[in-house]
Amino acid sequence: MQHAIVCKELYKRYESGAKAVDAVNGLDLEVHVAECFGLLGPNGAGKTTTVEILEGLLKPTAGEVEVLGIRWDSGRDHELRQKLGITLQDTKLQEKLTVLETLRLFRSFYDSGAEPEDVIRLVSLEDKAKSWVRKLSGGQRQRLAVACALIGEPELLFLDEPTTGLDPQARRQVWDIVNNLKASGTTILLTTHYMDEAEKLCDRVAIMDHGQIITLGTPRELIAQMGSEHVIEFGLLQDGKAEVPPEMFLDVPSVRSAVRESHGYLLTVSEPHVAIPALLQRVAKEDLQLSSLTTRHINLEDVFVGLTGRRLDEDEQNE
Repeated sequence: MQHAIVCKELYKRYESGAKAVDAVNGLDLEVHVAECFGLLGPNGAGKTTTVEILEGLLKPTAGEVEVLGIRWDSGRDHELRQKLGITLQDTKLQEKLTVLETLRLFRSFYDSGAEPEDVIRLVSLEDKAKSWVRKLSGGQRQRLAVACALIGEPELLFLDEPTTGLDPQARRQVWDIVNNLKASGTTILLTTHYMDEAEKLCDRVAIMDHGQIITLGTPRELIAQMGSEHVIEFGLLQDGKAEVPPEMFLDVPSVRSAVRESHGYLLTVSEPHVAIPALLQRVAKEDLQLSSLTTRHINLEDVFVGLTGRRLDEDEQNE
């Protein structure tokens, strides 16, 4: 089997009175076996709806879906669910069960699987095995949620924003778990609001907007598509002046794109040593003042902003 997931012309329509909303709008997608695949998009892009269809929690309005070579409408639901592990954005666990008791409970849901003690070691919770869930920190709870998804030794693991709200150390611990699973050959579909997370963990990523995939490739390929290697970020002192449109900076030498953000402006440039002096001249000519200016190499976040005009963590409508 070459593909763990195949979607063809996938649609999900929600009817709301006289108004219909296509949360997923003709999506085509293939996820290879044994890869970590990132599905990215702002709130309202349709990614959560897509993942819930793949997990068998929602029925599509139209289209074809195969997960591990099995269709959800084939009558083989139990067989397929035995092959999946799922971590939701906010997993609710019994507060007065211990870590070990929780994993024994989840292990009972599967025909076969791992020993709870082995999974506890895998997620580095040995010293918390006899602790109640309610006494765990946020990072420990999240590692336990991942452990619950792993207890059935899944062929395909869904991780829906597994590190949201965690501190940097806890995030790194979850990253280590994901990297170990990748090394063992587990297929992983990951959604995240952290672009650095997608860049470090994912073999390929798809950026989704308005219910469709707008680009797909390895992080390196997507970054290369931007056609430039550097970013200039700067802010302007307004002092009651009208907001300056980003288009004012498009004709600055070496600038490839210009975007207005909440904290300032973002320019992608091919030659920062050419763009920066020209930008300073433009700012002075327009009687403006800089409040900040930094340069850095382009990353996956910049790809997303260039394609959608907003950052991944900006709030849009709910999916």
